[in-house]
Amino acid sequence: MKRILLISILLICMLDLFAQADKIIGVYDVTEKGEVSKVQIYKKANGNYEGRVIWMKNPNFKDGTPKTDLLNPDEKLRQTPADKIVILKEFKYNEKNGEWQGLIYNPTEGKTYKAFAKFEAENKLKVRGYIGVPALGRTVHWNKVK
Repeated sequence: MKRILLISILLICMLDLFAQADKIIGVYDVTEKGEVSKVQIYKKANGNYEGRVIWMKNPNFKDGTPKTDLLNPDEKLRQTPADKIVILKEFKYNEKNGEWQGLIYNPTEGKTYKAFAKFEAENKLKVRGYIGVPALGRTVHWNKVK
């Protein structure tokens, strides 16, 4: 009987951990350097989280041509439409500090940085990209769409 109770408690704790980790899943309004977009964060089959741009207020250059990932270091990805670029990669949940850690790609620079994300409020996600240590980085707040 004690064994069943212990197993039940462990299962409940594990389900709570998965629920916390999956809290990041959803669509976010993102405004950065005058660009307004929506990013969808989803869970991949390997358990990591990834974030992809799914909408942009201004998806075209001034000449009317669609924006693409022109500065991507991988030439094969340079024709990816700007509203389909994967910007969060390999994010994993760290239960000790309640953060997701991984990589963030900045398409306006064509560079990838270490990053972490953490909720500051129920629907306000702090996303910080950095070089080396978090103190050497930049923070953007993403608002989760209900």
